[in-house]
Amino acid sequence: MLAAALALGTLIATAACSDGDDSASSDSGVAASPVAERTVAAAATPSAPASLTPASAKTALVTEGDLEDDWNQVDNASTWHDSLLVGKVDTADFLSAKTQAADCQRLLDSLYDDTLLGKPSGASALTGFEEGDSRLLYQVAAYQKDSLDKSFDWLGSLTDECDQFSATASDGSQRTVQVVEASLPKSGDAREGLTVTVQGTADGNPVTLTLDVAAVRVGTDAITVTNGGPDGVDHDSTKTAVQLGTQRLQDVQAGRTPAPEPEDGQQD
Repeated sequence: MLAAALALGTLIATAACSDGDDSASSDSGVAASPVAERTVAAAATPSAPASLTPASAKTALVTEGDLEDDWNQVDNASTWHDSLLVGKVDTADFLSAKTQAADCQRLLDSLYDDTLLGKPSGASALTGFEEGDSRLLYQVAAYQKDSLDKSFDWLGSLTDECDQFSATASDGSQRTVQVVEASLPKSGDAREGLTVTVQGTADGNPVTLTLDVAAVRVGTDAITVTNGGPDGVDHDSTKTAVQLGTQRLQDVQAGRTPAPEPEDGQQD
């Protein structure tokens, strides 16, 4: 009788505990351990982007398949230098002569020698494409964060500081330069777009060079694009290079292999 009473008491107690805690039992069963919680938190925290290497920077470059149309990749893009971009800025064009003239001179110089965002602090890669008389130069590089931020601030000021100015070439001929804002896809962490028009002479003949100039920051890495020529500029090619190039760089930073060709609808 005693044993039976004890067994009955145990069953009643067990049932009471179960009835009083049904919701807790059905929700989780067992409370998560501190180790498990730390593991879940770590998994939810995004990893830092991988540092660019010479190989990964090259992988992040856009390709002929990205640009489509009739663009053809070339091997000599690092030697491209357009003489229309050479000239000494006339300080008389500016209200704040020294400061504004220096900013505009930097624009011409950096477009000529392909240093739009300054000197990279890490790995970099460059490629170029031709379509008729137009050229598209594409760069990927790693930079120091402070200098990169300053370069983007400088680019953002140029439509006000350097909207129109003149420059004198070494032979005494004049260049007239105009700088206007250009729209870009909402790619990366920050972006700046310009269209630069340079009117001057070449071999004694009047000529106008029109260039799209684009820069996109992704962390402390950035892409730069210059695109155009004497026959004008295809803005759609600039936007495509920015959009797909940014995605390629983000893939490389995440340790992924960029897609071999654009996904359907990605260039819309």
